[in-house]
Parts: sequence; structure tokens; C-alpha cells
Amino acid sequence: MRLFQALCRRKNSVPGNVWIGKHRLSRSVTMQDVAKLRNQFEIEEKNMFYLRHSYLTPEQSYGHAIALGKPQEKYVALITRKKDYKDNITIESMLGHLRHKEAWD
Repeated sequence: MRLFQALCRRKNSVPGNVWIGKHRLSRSVTMQDVAKLRNQFEIEEKNMFYLRHSYLTPEQSYGHAIALGKPQEKYVALITRKKDYKDNITIESMLGHLRHKEAWD
């Protein structure tokens, strides 16, 4: 058994799994890897450009809902209904319906 391991072992190799661990082999960087990374960076830069520069200017986007035929009332109702924060809620406002018969002597 030991003779077989000695004869068939890999020369100058790492023990165990060759891709994980302390003594692992690392893959060399190829030109395809560099080209793929460069392509990914270019795509990311295009995405960031489109996010930074909107398609419509504020002057162009003003009144686009009216031009599409959407009623102004629905647009205003949607804007007022959508809030970024919740209203302040107190215990008195939540339990105010219980105060209908307060008779103090």
C-alpha cells in the first residue's frame, strides 16, 4: 500500500484537495479572464452613466402625465397618499374612542 502511494503520488503537489486549504494551487490569470473583467467593468460603467443621467430632463418630464391623458386629480391623490414617513401616533389618539362617558364627581 505504501509502495503504491510512493510510486503513484503526484510530484511537487499539495496534500489533500488541490483547490482548497492552506497549501492550495492557484489558477493563473489568462487573457480571457482579463477581457471578461474589462467587459464587466464597461457594462457597470454604462449602467452607472444611465443612472446618473436620466432620460428626460425635468423640463421634459413636467406635464407628461397630462400628455399621456392621465387625469391630474388621480396624480395628485397618488402623490398625497404616498408618504415617506408615518404620522405621529399617540396613546391618546389610539384610545380616544374609550373616553365617551367621563363623568367626574
